[in-house]
Amino acid sequence: MKSIIKIILPAIILTLSLLFSVTPALASGPANAPEAAASLLAEVDSGMVLYSRYMDKKHPVDSLAKVMTLLLTVNACETGAVKKDEILEMTESAYYNINAMSTTCKILPGEEMSLLDLMYCAFVGNANEACNLLAERISGSPEAFITKMNAYADSLGCRNTKFINAHGQYNENQYSTAMDLFIIFREAMSHPLFVEISGTYKHAVESTNMSGPRTLVAENELINPNTKYFYPPCTAGKASATFEGGYSLVSFAEANGLTLIAVVLGSDTVYNEDESVDMRNLSESRKLYEWGFSQFSWRTVLSPDLPIANTPIMHGAGADYVNLRPESAIRLLLNNDVSTDEFVKTITIYHVEKGETLYAPVSAGDVLGEVVLSRKGEKYGPVLLIANTDVELHRVQYIRMQINEILHSKAARITMWSLIVIVLGYVALVIRYNVVRRKRLRLIKEAKRKLREERRDDSF
Repeated sequence: MKSIIKIILPAIILTLSLLFSVTPALASGPANAPEAAASLLAEVDSGMVLYSRYMDKKHPVDSLAKVMTLLLTVNACETGAVKKDEILEMTESAYYNINAMSTTCKILPGEEMSLLDLMYCAFVGNANEACNLLAERISGSPEAFITKMNAYADSLGCRNTKFINAHGQYNENQYSTAMDLFIIFREAMSHPLFVEISGTYKHAVESTNMSGPRTLVAENELINPNTKYFYPPCTAGKASATFEGGYSLVSFAEANGLTLIAVVLGSDTVYNEDESVDMRNLSESRKLYEWGFSQFSWRTVLSPDLPIANTPIMHGAGADYVNLRPESAIRLLLNNDVSTDEFVKTITIYHVEKGETLYAPVSAGDVLGEVVLSRKGEKYGPVLLIANTDVELHRVQYIRMQINEILHSKAARITMWSLIVIVLGYVALVIRYNVVRRKRLRLIKEAKRKLREERRDDSF
């Protein structure tokens, strides 16, 4: 009885989660919410979540754990800890924690294969034994590798993820969330080798010492041109399908200047009357992409190409104002319904703020202020405002300015009053000299007159 309950209970929980899940206020989302236990659509460059439902709800990670396994293996290749062309021998211990229902590539103990082919077997072929062998090569044991998986997830900012094994075989204590899987896959997509492997829908493994050739086909049919789910904008991803966790997919798509990651967890498979099958981890991911690419775009809300303000300038040659333009652009990912007119500019001009006057000359590129954009409480910036063109100094006005400054300087006033005092003193001295001289001339004239009269009297 307990075994029956253990089998049926997860299915009941998944069904109820699909029936009663609702779309959050974060975004209006597609016309019909994705049919999955949790889903998320986010833009890669900005990290902006465009749509989500239960994005922080814990869910069985299943084979999506292989994203982290491949990421750590790629990191080891990049650091030189391992080499892609080195040959590894399959160990018996790589099969220890794998049950009979696990997916494998039937790589036999003692079989030799390159590390690169093992990476393809692990990710494209979904081979659990390949994951364990990679874990042993990189960390010495699967247990040590799992510690590294959890530490790396924590370093990326994942707060609701726990790994128990390297391959994702179901364990009730192994889980992640749509948000955490976006964070991990976003980091993984920054590594070229990961992009190459996760974007491969079919890979041929050459004959080994114990096996003939193998052909691996990815479960992510969005990248497979031979399936009805083929979606050209999608170029990478990892699918998963288990009884406990349902059908899941984390994937990457690029179109219309946008790079998006979609996460769909715990969807189901629908068998239609015409005997066709709808794998909703694929169809719902495509629904999210089509909605995101049609509803959002990168737009320039502040351009560095056009002046947005001006300020008066003194003594400019042929210019009374200098135009100011942003030093750089502000580009935002916006819903197409948003008008750029909704953004309010707050402009600060530094010399005006200080109560100072701007004088020529000014060179193009000189920083004179800053601008901040705001919309619905969100602020963007500041962006520096720079002079759009050179403003040369007007020479005549400059000379007049210099003279005016000299005349109004303290030293000039002291010099001027000193000259006035000197001139007035000189004038006073001249006047006194003339008064004394005239008085002396009168006395001399009077003395001469008396002397003539005395001589005239003596002659008689």
